[in-house]
Amino acid sequence: MKLWAATLALTLMALPSLAEENRSRIIATGGASTVEGSAGGGIVPMAVLSGYGAREEQGGAVFVSRVRVPDYDLTSFGGSWSWRNRVELSFADQRLNHPTLSAALGVSDQTIRQSVVGLKVRVLGDILYTPYPQLSAGLQYKDNHDFFIPAAAGAKRDSDVDAYLAASKVYLGGFFGYNVLLNGVARYTRANQTGLVGFGGDLNDDHQWQAELSAGVFYNKHWLVGAEYRENPDNLSFAGEDDWQTAFVAWFPNKHIALVAAYVDLGEVATLPDQDGWYLSVQGSF
Repeated sequence: MKLWAATLALTLMALPSLAEENRSRIIATGGASTVEGSAGGGIVPMAVLSGYGAREEQGGAVFVSRVRVPDYDLTSFGGSWSWRNRVELSFADQRLNHPTLSAALGVSDQTIRQSVVGLKVRVLGDILYTPYPQLSAGLQYKDNHDFFIPAAAGAKRDSDVDAYLAASKVYLGGFFGYNVLLNGVARYTRANQTGLVGFGGDLNDDHQWQAELSAGVFYNKHWLVGAEYRENPDNLSFAGEDDWQTAFVAWFPNKHIALVAAYVDLGEVATLPDQDGWYLSVQGSF
C-alpha cells in the first residue's frame, strides 16, 4: 500500500476515538490542515488554531493531503496540537514525486522530502466574536532532506524559517445572508516552491514579504466554497516561479472530520509549465 493511502486509512481509523469527546468551539472554526500542517485552507494558513478546544481546553488534528498535477505528485501528512486556543504546534511530512523533471535532467532521484515544524500563537481577537479579525503570528521551520536537485537548480540552502502574520474573520450574513470568510497572510520567506526546491537562489537570497489570500462563502455551517491565492518569490534563474491558486469546496459534517477538494493551478514549476490539477485532503479533529 502506498504511504499516502496507508496514512489516510490510519486517519479514518482514528476518527471513532477522536469523536469520543466534544470541544467547545463552533463547527468549522478549527479550519482544515494546510499542506504545511498548520490550520487553515489547503495552501494558505489562517489565524485559527487547529481542533475545537476553547480557553480551558486542548485540541488538535491529524491529516493527509494529496496534490496531483501533470508532472508532479505531492503527498503531505502530519498533525497539530493546540492549547487553550492560544498556541498551536504542527508537523507535516511532504513527499514530492517528480519523474518528468528527473528524466529531463538525466538523474535517478525522483523524490524530494521535506519536513515542516510550525508554531502559531493567537495574538488577539476571535474569528467570530470580536468586531475585528482574529490575528495570529506563526513560524515554520522547513528542512529539505533531498537537496541534490534543489542545489543543482541554484538553491543556496536546504533549511530555513518562514514567518507570517495571519488575520481571519467570518462576517455573519455578509453575502446575501450567507456567512463570509476573509483571510489574509503576510509571509516573510525565501522558500522556492515553499521549500521543496530549497531556499534562496542566485537571483535573490534575502527573505521577502509575500501576500497570501483566501475567501469563502458558507452555504450552511457544513459547506464552504471559496478560493485561495499564494504569492511566491522568484529566486532562481533556473526557472521562474508562478503564484499558486486554488478553488475549493470544504465539507465539515461534524467537529471530527473535514474533507477538502480543490482545483489547483501552480503555473510553472521547475521549468515545467501548466501545472494544474486537483487537491484532496481529509482531516480528523479532536
